[in-house]
Amino acid sequence: MNTSRLRPALGLLLLLAATACSSGSGGGSASSTPTPAVSSSAAVSPSAASPSPSAVSSSASPSAAVSSPAAAVQVTIKEFTFGPDKFTVSPGAKVTVVNEDSTAHTLTATGKGGFDSGTIGGGKTATFTAPTAPGSYPFICSLHQFMKGTLTVA
Repeated sequence: MNTSRLRPALGLLLLLAATACSSGSGGGSASSTPTPAVSSSAAVSPSAASPSPSAVSSSASPSAAVSSPAAAVQVTIKEFTFGPDKFTVSPGAKVTVVNEDSTAHTLTATGKGGFDSGTIGGGKTATFTAPTAPGSYPFICSLHQFMKGTLTVA
């Protein structure tokens, strides 16, 4: 079985499951529809519906998005939170940032790496290219520095 085609689909399934488990805020409207935070260009085939035990990461948690590198990632900013706040991408992958808040935000590297989404107005979207060097890259919203996360290139 080709596990390279299976990994993006599994990552998306894990993310959706984690989102469903953590979405019970208690006072929100039941009419909002969650949007997957990770997108992948890989098509899901019928054989991908039956993952092998070795293809599933045992370290999945609500804050761990995808354990295998993704070709393209979408990060959603909602209620002053990055979702996911920790994610792994391939070197040079495109990262799309969707700002669902009404106020402006950024997704900006705090150290080496130099990536920056620029200021993203409320309801707007921006895309940047991830670093090509493997490693972990902490990031913040430069306008709201309590908003933090980590981009990992693998």
